[in-house]
Amino acid sequence: MNVPNFLKLPSREKKPRSTGFTHVLDKGMHLDDLAGFIDSAGDFIDFWKFGWGTGYIDPVIGKKVEALGGQGIRACLGGTLLEVAWSQGKEDEYLAWAADIGLPCVEVSNGALDMPVPEKRRLISKAAEHFEVFSEVGSKDPTAAVSASEWAEQAAGDIAAGASWVLGEGRETGSVGLYTSEGKVREDVVEAMVTAVGAGKVIFEAPRRSQQAWLIRRFGPDVNLGNVIPAEVLGLETLRLGLRADTIGTFVK
Repeated sequence: MNVPNFLKLPSREKKPRSTGFTHVLDKGMHLDDLAGFIDSAGDFIDFWKFGWGTGYIDPVIGKKVEALGGQGIRACLGGTLLEVAWSQGKEDEYLAWAADIGLPCVEVSNGALDMPVPEKRRLISKAAEHFEVFSEVGSKDPTAAVSASEWAEQAAGDIAAGASWVLGEGRETGSVGLYTSEGKVREDVVEAMVTAVGAGKVIFEAPRRSQQAWLIRRFGPDVNLGNVIPAEVLGLETLRLGLRADTIGTFVK
């Protein structure tokens, strides 16, 4: 990509990165728009999630996965879809379909349905035989209690079961799980997860700029951030580099 380099900015790994991931949430982007978007912003995107069940009803999902792979972007489906498949006894069909359309990653969650933890761990281990696995920790229910110690225990257990990374639940609204209903970061939960498995193993769902900026100021430009809206990818990269007012004081002296 032809970009200038005359400014002194924080160092960032080139793809494929080992940390500092940007994980995008796709709510149903058209194939033509996706191709144009990743042609310009693909260097800043590591993972692409087809939100909740959108991938299941998208007739061109295979073409999207192929286009993303061509830009070095690993695609996965939302964990809610696997929860539905599990509830209907269709997990084998789900995993076979995911492999057939070329997905390199699978997300396993239990935040939408009442899936016992042992069942979640069984699905993680099973999926990890053929895929890189994201495990999502936390409930989608805004009234659910949030315990830092329980989240830490779940994160460690999911990694031990075979997950490559754990996603801290924040949903597309940034108002549950990792965050209060007003969108404020639950600092104790963030710190507990990092203590349990290490910052490199956690992808914090952070759809709001204020949340992204807080996490970048706390952990640096290579913090892993998820559920990023496609239109905000370039804006997020400027936050990582101190090219936006929210983090300029952190990186530009």
